[in-house]
Amino acid sequence: MSKKEWFDEWFNTIYYHILYKHRDYEEAAAFLDHLIEYFNIAPAAKILDLACGKGRHSIYLNQKGFDVTGVDLSEENIKFASTKQNDSLHFAVHDMRNVFATEEFDYVFNLFTSFGYFDSKEENLNVIDATIQSLKPGGKFLLDFLNPYVVVNNLVHEEDKTIENIHFNIQRKYTDDEFIVKNIIVDDHGQHYEYQEKVKAIRRADFLAYFDKIDLKVIDIFGDYELSEYKAEESQRLIFVIEK
Repeated sequence: MSKKEWFDEWFNTIYYHILYKHRDYEEAAAFLDHLIEYFNIAPAAKILDLACGKGRHSIYLNQKGFDVTGVDLSEENIKFASTKQNDSLHFAVHDMRNVFATEEFDYVFNLFTSFGYFDSKEENLNVIDATIQSLKPGGKFLLDFLNPYVVVNNLVHEEDKTIENIHFNIQRKYTDDEFIVKNIIVDDHGQHYEYQEKVKAIRRADFLAYFDKIDLKVIDIFGDYELSEYKAEESQRLIFVIEK
């Protein structure tokens, strides 16, 4: 049996969701509202939420009246999200390196740094290429990534958190092969577990080279969830809008 990749293990645990339970749902909802307005999304539009986690963004978009499909590699996430399904909200287990459905969606959203997990440039290119194949002609792809300049320059190398009486020791490093790595040690009432998160610090120029390689048109680059202009030294996010 092949060894599981880090995301197969970590995203399927309860500890992943406990550690990140503080994530700002109001900020996420406001970002989605900005996107709905920016794209002027038509009521009949079909949206693919790529790497949807437990489906909170898919559910919100569906509540706004859109037909939404959420896909994620984590079986546990999709098991949970599927309890919220309805006639216009669907979920499926899916590896983003593969095409989910050809020319089916008007928009694909890849939100909150759900990219850059893979070891090779080829795999990242596969994700972008597979994503674009899911779009109808003229469809739009929004890729929301961390700003590597700001993250690397402000890296907190170690911290401890206690959440729900579970202790997390988080150690961060920036590696020679340009990955931002978190080693996460969990102490759950005397039971110890170790997990890892690993994200490639992909720069703006690298992304643009990816897009250029498969002849994609970049419409906009934003630097935060209010859709402000991207500034390399200070923006919190690196958000691309791409047209097929």
